[in-house]
Amino acid sequence: MRTNLEAAFERSGRSDSVCARKPAGCRRRGALRRLICAMLCAAVTMIGGSRVQAAAPGPVLPKMMDKQTIDAIDKGLNYLSKTQRPDGQWFPTGGYGTYPSAMTAIAGMALLAGGSTPESGPYAKNVRKAMFYFLHVAETEKDGLLATSGAEGRSMHGHGFALLFLAQCYGMDLDEKTAKRLKAVIDKAVLVTQKSQSDLGVALNHAGGWFYTPESGTDEGSVTVTQLQALRACRNVGIKVNKVSIDRAVAYLKYCQNADGGISYRAEMRGNSMPAISAAAIACFYAAGVYDRDSGGKGPEAEMVAKLLTYCQKSMGVEGGGGGHYFYAHLYYSEALYQRGGKDWEAYYPKIRNKLLSMQAPDGSWQGDSVGTTYGTAIATLILQLPYGYLPICQR
Repeated sequence: MRTNLEAAFERSGRSDSVCARKPAGCRRRGALRRLICAMLCAAVTMIGGSRVQAAAPGPVLPKMMDKQTIDAIDKGLNYLSKTQRPDGQWFPTGGYGTYPSAMTAIAGMALLAGGSTPESGPYAKNVRKAMFYFLHVAETEKDGLLATSGAEGRSMHGHGFALLFLAQCYGMDLDEKTAKRLKAVIDKAVLVTQKSQSDLGVALNHAGGWFYTPESGTDEGSVTVTQLQALRACRNVGIKVNKVSIDRAVAYLKYCQNADGGISYRAEMRGNSMPAISAAAIACFYAAGVYDRDSGGKGPEAEMVAKLLTYCQKSMGVEGGGGGHYFYAHLYYSEALYQRGGKDWEAYYPKIRNKLLSMQAPDGSWQGDSVGTTYGTAIATLILQLPYGYLPICQR
């Protein structure tokens, strides 16, 4: 029986195991469309030297966005631009150690979500510096890993986020020399991800996830979702990705689903469902073409995702959902509901918008899950900017 995932690959026009590079002209036209939309939605002006400020919202702004939201986004993105280090990276400035690759990727994604690209837009310089930081890391480490071995103990977290960020950059307007250099780095990074996937054995159709380091050979939910989303983003922009890796990762998340609909933390240590991992799983299923019935899915897979969605709706309250990982959980939950659209998204966004606006510090930052202000600010602005629809991985 054909799965929804297989159908998604066939609808894309590539039902084989890999896909070829997307033509540069298509990438340029997509970037141009996003830039035109950014100019229409929030014309930007330079005020007070280096400060970038969004103009008052006009009638073409997406539904549910207002001036207060635009101002909050503006302050948040300016905070990120001012706290980027000269070499292009961001540090977490929090209590969980230094994870420069993860923080740099998430912050870079937040700037992309506002319509900037490595070549154009108010934060083009910041995006480009972040992109070249990862090129430097990859070309220095020489093993394909996008996280520095000394600074990032849980390197696969950073690797996954970085690969996702670079895939979004690759899908935008780049000069041919940079595009070629970037593709070489992404190709090696994809191989790192594919080779480090675990294997639950033949009885489970070789389902597999990922753990903190490439050589671990085991699994953990939060790392797994970063790799699955990154692989899908790479495939979307024409990078060669083995379809089997995505299939196996989807099968892994299916295996980790509990009777209550939620997703457990690890396949080898089945326990209670984790709200944050469950929210991330929905976003990954949607990105991989596995939907609930209301979103176009069919058969057992649709029932599985519907059950997962019901679990998240019960456990992901705007006032305190996420099981201690509020920002992380709502990043993925918001992506999933945005992609799903309809009344659930329209009911959710005003609530999370108002909650985030109430949590913003005077300097424009958010403190996120005790990880730090880079992390919190990047995630908050990513959520608030979802109605723009600029990030390819979040597009409907």
